[in-house]
Amino acid sequence: MSFLIDSVLMVISQLLFFGFGWLFFMRQLFKDYEVRQYVVQVVFSVTFAFSCTMFELIIFEILGLLNSSSRYFHWKLNLCVILLVLVFVVPFYIGYFVVSNIRLLHRQRLLFSCTVWLTFMYFFWKLGDPFPILSPKHGILSIEQLISRVGVIGVTLMALLSGFGAVNCPYTYMSYFLRNVTDADILALERRLLQTMDMIVSKKKRIAALRRNMFQRGEEHSKPSGFWGMIKSVTSSAPVSENLSQIQQEVDALEELSRQLFLETADLHATKERIEYSKTFQGKYFNFLGYFFSIYCVWKIFMATINIVFDRVGKTDPVTRGIEITVNYLGIQFDVKFWSQHISFILVGIIIVTSIRGLLITLTKFFYAISSSKSSNVIVLLLAQIMGMYFVSSVLLIRMSMPLEYRTIITEVLGELQFNFYHRWFDVIFLVSALSSILFLYLAHKQAPEKHMAL
Repeated sequence: MSFLIDSVLMVISQLLFFGFGWLFFMRQLFKDYEVRQYVVQVVFSVTFAFSCTMFELIIFEILGLLNSSSRYFHWKLNLCVILLVLVFVVPFYIGYFVVSNIRLLHRQRLLFSCTVWLTFMYFFWKLGDPFPILSPKHGILSIEQLISRVGVIGVTLMALLSGFGAVNCPYTYMSYFLRNVTDADILALERRLLQTMDMIVSKKKRIAALRRNMFQRGEEHSKPSGFWGMIKSVTSSAPVSENLSQIQQEVDALEELSRQLFLETADLHATKERIEYSKTFQGKYFNFLGYFFSIYCVWKIFMATINIVFDRVGKTDPVTRGIEITVNYLGIQFDVKFWSQHISFILVGIIIVTSIRGLLITLTKFFYAISSSKSSNVIVLLLAQIMGMYFVSSVLLIRMSMPLEYRTIITEVLGELQFNFYHRWFDVIFLVSALSSILFLYLAHKQAPEKHMAL
């Protein structure tokens, strides 16, 4: 009876997650497009629903909600469904819609879709060869074979996004990195832009006048008398055409300059608005957050370096370890197990909410940047693939943030994976992403004032 009640509760929560995914699809991703393929919407919503259900089960593990056998069953069911969608359903439909957009392959699209899916499966399977992600005793059709490869892709994606976000967040929030822009700078640049536009207009008028003169001369010499008349008409029009070509090149150069000046003017206006915003209470709050995240970024890079150099992976979750250090330092009586449960619940909840929110915002921006009416279905399926792999990998990494007694069922369901490898791999990719982002933002920040002075 308890199993039936638990199953009903899980089904209701999955339907709610499915409905939220459906609304997000209609109100955010496809609000500017007509939905023609409902299978894309269903696949996206199913991926979102089962991904969120895994996070819900993590919360249930910490709080002890539902029966342990029910949690184990739903963990197993969710993993099987999400892996089925990520490895079989989504890649097949991506190949199907890609082939459908090619007219030459339209008649045999089912055959070519299967070919694309088999190609994906080959590379997906070969992905596991270079990495020590499995125990040798696992069979070829075991669930560990699939989740281990999905984990590599997802952890790589998470580390790349985390590395860039850890660097870009303080760079965006802190007023220290803002350029000093005055109204005089903006007016000077706008004046240069107007002068350039005036020069373009005057040169285009000259081009129009020269073409009108050439046309009139062509009418006058439309019937040249004899051989010498033909020679005279050709030699007289040659300098005019050369002058016309030279002026056109000057116009092209000025138009390119005007585009650069316009972009620089818009950038200065945006920077000026950010400077004004940084003086408000909310701006000062985000500035403080920027300093906090910069300290976090330095600490995270330092710890990732230490973990890589000394081949270290934590055995105790950070919450329990932090409480133990504090209690031992202060010498007070404290129920570590009780408070580690509640603090872990809050910490994991924050990680889950921020992960889902951040990923949805990123996916929305990415979709609007590259989508079109023909490619929108393929892009949504790619986003569903990324989202599913991201959330499955989050479970692999969040497991380490949970006290040992709460990760037992998760470990049993995921199987005998090399969990330490995923944490080391995350540290390596995070470090590379963070250092690359620091270099990129440093060059961009250094080039911006030089570009402004050059213009």
